[in-house]
Amino acid sequence: MTVSTLQSLLPEIILVITALAVLGIDLATRRRAQDRLLAGVAVAGLLLAAVAAFTLVGTPPQPVMDMLALDGFSTFLTMTVLIGMALVMIYSMDYVQQVGEHRGEFYALLVAVTLAILLTVSANNLLMVYLGMEFVSITSYVLVGFLRNDKRSNEAAIKYFLYGAVASAVMLYGISMIFGITGEINLNAVAQSLAGAELQGGMRALAFSSVVLMIVGFGFKASLVPFHQWAPDVYEGAPTPITGFLSTASKVAGFALLVRVFIVALPSFAVDWLTVLAGVSMITMTLGNLVALRQSNIKRLLAYSSIAQAGFILMGLVCIPQTQFGLRPFDDFTFNGINGILIYLFGYVFTNLGAFAVVIAIENQTGKVHLKDYAGLIYRSPWLAALLLIFLLSLTGIPPTLGFWGKYFVFGAAVQVRFFALLIVALVNSAIAAGYYLNIVRYMFFMPAEDESRLHVSRSLGIVFAVTFVAVLGLGILPGQLIQWASESAQFLIQF
Repeated sequence: MTVSTLQSLLPEIILVITALAVLGIDLATRRRAQDRLLAGVAVAGLLLAAVAAFTLVGTPPQPVMDMLALDGFSTFLTMTVLIGMALVMIYSMDYVQQVGEHRGEFYALLVAVTLAILLTVSANNLLMVYLGMEFVSITSYVLVGFLRNDKRSNEAAIKYFLYGAVASAVMLYGISMIFGITGEINLNAVAQSLAGAELQGGMRALAFSSVVLMIVGFGFKASLVPFHQWAPDVYEGAPTPITGFLSTASKVAGFALLVRVFIVALPSFAVDWLTVLAGVSMITMTLGNLVALRQSNIKRLLAYSSIAQAGFILMGLVCIPQTQFGLRPFDDFTFNGINGILIYLFGYVFTNLGAFAVVIAIENQTGKVHLKDYAGLIYRSPWLAALLLIFLLSLTGIPPTLGFWGKYFVFGAAVQVRFFALLIVALVNSAIAAGYYLNIVRYMFFMPAEDESRLHVSRSLGIVFAVTFVAVLGLGILPGQLIQWASESAQFLIQF
């Protein structure tokens, strides 16, 4: 292993050391270490890994050990995931302190799942695609069922495991079919093999079937309809900090796989998978929004909101510039779809983590997670009400929030490729989504509170609120650098 390879893998190496350090401290102190120490070590490791990833920004695209890709796309998502998971770690402190057991394992598992996501977003090999997704899934199953004495947490973990096992098996079958057709597992080699071959009749049908089967696996991780059934029950039953993770960083892994596998390995089948994904996008945003309208539990509402948001994000991939025989150069287009996905994911991670931080702040003090419990929040905690309003406006896509720019770029991609049917469906769904987001605002500002006791925010949650507020509103007002970074990262995706 060369020095260059070690430098490319430095963020992952730091995370491995961090996870071992957290477990070591917990064991050395006989599980008496304070939460602040364990969480502090974990957060420091994540931020140090983010610094290491930042030094890789601008590095020419290159393969790493023929399994991973170091390029702008992976670096952008790596930075997003590391910062997002650091926030998850910070706002977990109060929650874990109340649970009071297995705290070292909890923080170590969060670091481990972060490592898994980093490997997944960089996967440039079909075997690594499968291993990365399984690594993310297995650690997620454990985190969802972390509250072993809570029946809802146990039920959520079992459902998540059963759905995940089936989705992984189906995806693996699709991968095996691609390998059978091409004899290759490297994504670039698969693309070259398919580009040089003329698949006729049964072989082309076999390739299309493999694409559909892989969509099942990736769609499960991104919670796309009809592979979304696990999400509402798992979001409701899991510890709330883990629900925040599942709705953000875990979703990043699913979309990273979708984008990289289909664009890098299967550009010659773009017409086929774009057709399937266009239908999935429309159904996902529509079902997620319509069902969210009927939810009274805030965690289930945000679960269906997350499903709907996945449909909007998928628009970016559906609306990439392409011809009948392949993809067109991304740098020829202002809205190339992929930069829209990156901006949307970046904004969505900070927005949703901020929203879940408000949910955690209220749940920690009241134990309540229903919509009616947010009535009169403006009188009980004006700051929490104001912050949640900003996050809900960002989820709706209202300027000057960061969520607006995500929608602007994926909608712009639809206009640029003249996919007006998808654009109309998305606009209608945006109006529907505004209905249930603003319904929460109605409860907070215009409904009388049953309990008028004041709510207080801990220091750790205050840090999360400060970071998410600055990201959502600050980058919403001044998005230039983020847009430029995302556009440059998208162009690097297909350069080697």
